[in-house]
Amino acid sequence: MSPPLKQPVSSLWGVGAERDAQLGRLGVSTVEDLLLYRPRRYEDRRHFKKISELTKGEPATARGNIVALGLKRFRGGTKSVFEIILDDGTARLHCRWWNLPFMQNYFAQGDEVFVFGRLVETKPRTMDHPETEVIEGGEESFIHIARIAPVYSLTEGLPQRWLRGLVWRTLEKFESQLDAGGARYNDSTLPSCGNAIRMIHFPEELTDVEIARQRLALDEFVELQRQIQSRRKKFEANVKAIPCGGDNRLMKPFLSRLGFKLTESQTRVLREIRADMGGAHPMRRLLQGDVGSGKTVVAACSALMAIESGCNVTLMAPTEILAEQHYANFKRWFEPLSIKIGLQTGSKKTEVLASGDAQTGRLFIGTHALFSSGFELPKPGLVIIDEQHKFGVAQREQLVRKGNYPHVLVMTATPIPRTLGLTLYGDLDISIIDEMPAGRGKLKTFVRMTDKLPKVFEFIREKISDGRQAYVVYPRVEDSGEKELKAVTVEFENLKKAFAPFGVGLLHGKLSGREKETVMAAFRANQNQVLLSTSLVEVGVDVPNATIMLIENAERFGLAQLHQLRGRIGRGAHESFCVLISDAKNVEARERLKILEETSDGFKIAEADLKLRGPGELLGREQSGLPRFRFGNLAEDLGLIRRARELAASLKP
Repeated sequence: MSPPLKQPVSSLWGVGAERDAQLGRLGVSTVEDLLLYRPRRYEDRRHFKKISELTKGEPATARGNIVALGLKRFRGGTKSVFEIILDDGTARLHCRWWNLPFMQNYFAQGDEVFVFGRLVETKPRTMDHPETEVIEGGEESFIHIARIAPVYSLTEGLPQRWLRGLVWRTLEKFESQLDAGGARYNDSTLPSCGNAIRMIHFPEELTDVEIARQRLALDEFVELQRQIQSRRKKFEANVKAIPCGGDNRLMKPFLSRLGFKLTESQTRVLREIRADMGGAHPMRRLLQGDVGSGKTVVAACSALMAIESGCNVTLMAPTEILAEQHYANFKRWFEPLSIKIGLQTGSKKTEVLASGDAQTGRLFIGTHALFSSGFELPKPGLVIIDEQHKFGVAQREQLVRKGNYPHVLVMTATPIPRTLGLTLYGDLDISIIDEMPAGRGKLKTFVRMTDKLPKVFEFIREKISDGRQAYVVYPRVEDSGEKELKAVTVEFENLKKAFAPFGVGLLHGKLSGREKETVMAAFRANQNQVLLSTSLVEVGVDVPNATIMLIENAERFGLAQLHQLRGRIGRGAHESFCVLISDAKNVEARERLKILEETSDGFKIAEADLKLRGPGELLGREQSGLPRFRFGNLAEDLGLIRRARELAASLKP
């Protein structure tokens, strides 16, 4: 937007020091901020409900004159209720504010008032803590009445009417400049930026609001895509790739020893990776696949390409348990090929990882301990980052900078929504494994209430007696005092009794690295038939003989997290069962669990999770590195994001 829009909001008429501070608390510091300050709802003040027509529990807007008002204090003087009574000629409406005595300063007998809220009682008609606005005359009254009026989020001391008037006057003054220096593209299906901003604040019809939002969201997405594409172009112009296409001398014996054939999907993805690693620019690729789709084998093949090309490889995992599991798997796969493997975590370091050692053709596996300044990666050809959503974008860049721009392969535990693939991972090419390996047993999911636990335990005992193993997951390590929220340390003794004589192991984040490793080794060896854990087992743990996953207080976990936990079973030939225990009454929580019961498709689950929780909660704002969108909606705007990508590519730098 043009420079005049960047001037401070305090330069506007009527904005003194006090109002400037109030606007600052709303995140409004410039004229542009004010014009892009989105209303949180709208009131159609062309049509009102008569007070006599208001129904209990339904949100509605009414208007009337104050015929009575007063403040009542209760014994002791600390509690109070302030009440006004409105009359519109059809009935009377009581509006109450509990323990807010200062509300009496805002109203006077005879005032005409807009009121928005829900009836909590019908005899007499009563609203508690409704939103109100006193109707005033004057030359600006047309901004507030007989139209669709915007209603903004406020801060203490800032009147709704004053803010609406300020936005109107600012639009009148600056509207002609809103399209100057803005997005340099035309879209005949959407209004101009200037028109969209007027429509978002003062729509002629409520349908205008969504049209305007789409235009302003498109601007946000275009700006983001331009930044992503600019970074990628700059990177490709300045950085040459290390040739790592490989020659198959290690790959062929590795694949012949595997004992199973790669799926067509895995083979296709490997072709894409080989083309990248043998190309002119360093690979920046995101590998997606559902839980158990065989991403680790693809990562192993990618590592062999780099090792065949005379380079070293780093594989970074988010937890010590997963790093150690990778270490065990890759050792089994790679040692017959005479490839040395090193492990570096917070609690463990192997000799192979001597810093500055110039030898090549090795694999380094670790956690974020690989970021430590004492470790420098010798001749890095490929960096594999497992479970990308556990690492911030900055962490990824920090690791990559340790080498001379190696190839990068990022793997996600569960599929990510398509909108995030185009934004959060927009600087990466995407490969998808959309086929599961053959020979896997069926996986069934059930949602049950707590009163069914005795039957569930009986079922688990039957399966254990048949030689299978089970996970039992609780949301907490220790008792937090919250009713009905189970913790692993509290339930450990109960489960030992319930499943005796079978062995029960205990795994949680407060154990040392060595203790965790001992617990996992006993479970893998089937010395313990039940593993009681927190969500620590969510990521990557692979025990094919485990066929039951029991998750208590399941409503406490996110949808993608539950899918990831469920992914710990169904990895062998036997039928598997996931049981989600929840007494949640909350509609959204029940809906979330129902989705898991109905589908095991990680791609569908990812989209549903984004819609239910939103990107902020799903990713964490700091973690994601995404900007804060005022108008864009990552859960709904896939079409707009795709258009933005095309438009950004067509714009001149």
